[in-house]
Amino acid sequence: MAEAVPPSSQDSSGIVPGVLAFIARADEGDDSFNALALRLFAHQFQHNQALQKFCQQRGRTPRTVKHWRDIPAVPINGFKDLTLSCVPPEACERVFMTSGTTRGDVKGRHYHPQLQVYDLSMTLNFRQRFMGEADRLRMGILFPSEQLMPNSSLAHYLALALHQFGTPESRYYLDTAGLQLDALCATLAQVQASGEPFALLGASYSFVHLMDALQARGLSFRLPAGSRLLDTGGFKGQSREMDMDAFYDALASTFSVPRSACINMYGMTELSTQFYDAGNALLPAVKSGPHWIRTRVLDPLSGQEMPRGERGILAHTDLGNFNSVTTILTEDVGVEVEVEGGFLLLGRAQGAQAKGCSLAVDEFLKAAQS
Repeated sequence: MAEAVPPSSQDSSGIVPGVLAFIARADEGDDSFNALALRLFAHQFQHNQALQKFCQQRGRTPRTVKHWRDIPAVPINGFKDLTLSCVPPEACERVFMTSGTTRGDVKGRHYHPQLQVYDLSMTLNFRQRFMGEADRLRMGILFPSEQLMPNSSLAHYLALALHQFGTPESRYYLDTAGLQLDALCATLAQVQASGEPFALLGASYSFVHLMDALQARGLSFRLPAGSRLLDTGGFKGQSREMDMDAFYDALASTFSVPRSACINMYGMTELSTQFYDAGNALLPAVKSGPHWIRTRVLDPLSGQEMPRGERGILAHTDLGNFNSVTTILTEDVGVEVEVEGGFLLLGRAQGAQAKGCSLAVDEFLKAAQS
């Protein structure tokens, strides 16, 4: 029998306004974060059966969990095997799906009843971490539009960037026909001559293809002061692999921008919030997020936090995930650093850590499907 929870936790009518208000207020501290995290946990425990079974097996319920750090972390692969949603999938405005690179055609699904929360999370964070002093920048997008990829969280993210922060001349340079290299070269030459700052955004592998194509033509550009580049997602077998130092050296050389103007965004389909670094002058760069997401470094089997400076698996508690699960256990290795809320992203789990992640997934699925 499911444990009874307070009536206020069963009523979802105030969930979204509460999350939106928390995200919009910049002065929220630990107590406020904890209170909203516990409220969301109670709501999800009540309405998400797979999460409820997993938490009950671990003896974690809304009556026993008193702090957000005690909310069990759901392994990220759970999004591939289970419907982690508090509302029926058919009632959702959008379903974002993973690329399916790790398990073939099996894709993780993140259900969004409405995009208000995701959109506010993205725009507030993006303005602070990427735009600098500019209200708008002329932008080029090296990724398909969300009309072409409606289930891609990155396509939606980049569409928001273009529409909310791009000038009217901003546009996409990648479509079903591939990279529009002639059009992009014309734009790069134009902004180089005019002195207008330019922002180029896309998946990391898209930049590799672009730099290879420019090199084949013997071209490079000198982007004006204030220009910046944003890459995300790694290479995922979509391009040749590059050492990250070499990758940012190549970006800086090809476009004549400082490495400090090359910003990496770390996000995932299963989250509603993104992390950024402060530019890639030095690697590995410290990633950090806004006040509505917190990160811990865990032992994947025990769930215990690793001491600062020791490697473990990254677990994120994202209050933007109001409908799915607030706390996810990734398969990414990281280290907590002195910067408040900051961490170093060291790559995918390997060896014992990868085995630990797999066992954590097995434990979660057995509990949720029992």
